[in-house]
Amino acid sequence: MLVTWMDEQLAAAGISRTGEVGEPRVRPWSTVLSAPTTAGPVWLKQTGAANGFEAALYEILLDVAPHRVLAPIAVDTDRGWLLLPDGGDPVGWDLPPDDLVTVLTDVLPHYATLQRDLAPHVDRMIAAGVTDMRPEIMPTRFAEAVAVVGGLPEVEAREPEFREWCARLAASPARASLDHNDLHPANILVNAGIRFYDWGDAVIAHPFAAMFVPLKVLLDKLGPQAPGTLRVRDAYLEAFTDLAPRAELVAELDLACRVAKVARTLVWARAIKTDPGEWADAPRETLLTLLADSYY
Repeated sequence: MLVTWMDEQLAAAGISRTGEVGEPRVRPWSTVLSAPTTAGPVWLKQTGAANGFEAALYEILLDVAPHRVLAPIAVDTDRGWLLLPDGGDPVGWDLPPDDLVTVLTDVLPHYATLQRDLAPHVDRMIAAGVTDMRPEIMPTRFAEAVAVVGGLPEVEAREPEFREWCARLAASPARASLDHNDLHPANILVNAGIRFYDWGDAVIAHPFAAMFVPLKVLLDKLGPQAPGTLRVRDAYLEAFTDLAPRAELVAELDLACRVAKVARTLVWARAIKTDPGEWADAPRETLLTLLADSYY
């Protein structure tokens, strides 16, 4: 059925498949097929039930910021299918740390601008199925995250403090927007302009929550107070300096990334619900990081 749909949509776009369909990635949350065509490689993504919203989200992204995403050849929002052109190699995981800092310093301010452009469309994205992880709802999500990992008394003890963080973020002048929730280097394309893809983990949250994953990548490579890590953080925050002094933005980012650990826990849980496999411990391990005294 998937291949038939692919061929039909390619034909409708004036494209022909020139070889066999490959299956390069099968995960509990999605299946991705690839095929050579007269227009170059194409990719067919079949989303899982938990992230079927991705197809509908693409339509919003194309409407608001078409230059920041791959333009699908075809979308089936009812079945959660996306047929995408090839975007070239992503930034990837293999860059030396200094080079990765340079790339992220250039790329992440564009993601921040995308978030500000998308902020007026939050209700539309939630209606499309993107999960609401805004600060005002996160105390409820905290209880859900604790339940989904089977209880963690040491984490539960931090609930009053977590509620305080959420209240502070809810009062922020930075409007809630789209948190990619998995914004690592392999989900960033730079070959033909800066574009972001693989939106199946996305949620609506405080915008700074989107920095949890890229900063975690840098923290693992460089350390929390390394000049490169701080350079990337500050480059991202530059897009928000009209809202508050930089010191306040830095403190708010720290809180948002801490709160983001609960959202990330729940995103992991929904992704592996049908087949935990090798990722079975990911929700619990993620929630345990909430015990740290900062976001890292």
